[in-house]
This record gives sequence, C-alpha cells and structure tokens, in this order.
Amino acid sequence: MNDLHIRPARSADLPAIVAMLADDPLGAQRESPDDLSPYTAAFERLSSDPNQQLVVAVRDDQVVGTLQLTIIPGLTLRGSTRSVIEGVRIHADERGHGLGTQLIEWAVEESRRQNVQLVQLTSNASRTDAHRFYERLGFTASHVGFKMAL
Repeated sequence: MNDLHIRPARSADLPAIVAMLADDPLGAQRESPDDLSPYTAAFERLSSDPNQQLVVAVRDDQVVGTLQLTIIPGLTLRGSTRSVIEGVRIHADERGHGLGTQLIEWAVEESRRQNVQLVQLTSNASRTDAHRFYERLGFTASHVGFKMAL
C-alpha cells in the first residue's frame, strides 16, 4: 500500500465521506448518500469556521478515512481549550490496519499544536468495538452523555 496522506477535506470528497458515514448500522439509518445537498451546506459552514477541521485520509488517490476536529475555547478548567473529535470513519477495506489510530493520533497532535488541554469525543453506546479502540489509545470513559434531538 502506498503512503497515507491526511489533508483538509475538499467538496469533491463529500461523496466518499458520506458513503463512509452511511456504512454501518447506525449510519445507514441516519445518513442519505443519495442527496448530498445537506452535506454540501454543512461543508460550507465547516469550511468557513476557523475552529473546525474536516480532514480525510487518502491512499492511492482514494479517500479512505475521515474525522472532524473542533476546537472549543472555554472558561472551565481554568480557561482551558478543548478539542472534540467527531465523525471518525474508516473505509471498510481499511479497517483493522491502523488507519483509525493514525487519524486519532493526527487529531491529538493537531490539538497539541493548538495548545488544547483536553481532547474529548463521544461514541454511541452501541459501538463497543469503538470504545475498546479509544481506550487502547488512552481515552477514558469518564462522563455520561446526554442528547436532545431538535
């Protein structure tokens, strides 16, 4: 396999990104790869926000992974800055070969570069394999999350 390259996502990457978002039991219920218009609008919002980074992992000119990194300035923890890792997806053909680790390590290093004091993420309660993966990388299941659909 050729070397992996992590770079900012481009609008042309959206079909591949959305396909990965939809390629699991949860994503299949909530994503719509046949209609990219809401993703295009979201991509434009992300691209214009300096605290958002949507990146892709590319191998052999193919998008094989993605994640979103959000930087959040805050007052808690003595005015510390946090980052949130969201939307981590790996193409089915690449799973189990270390790409997820490389993407998370990239996000942690980028967080350090931006003087972030705490990196956090959430994972659906049903994703037990993902929980083991994040724990292996040093994350701790420390909070209970709550959501409200609007």
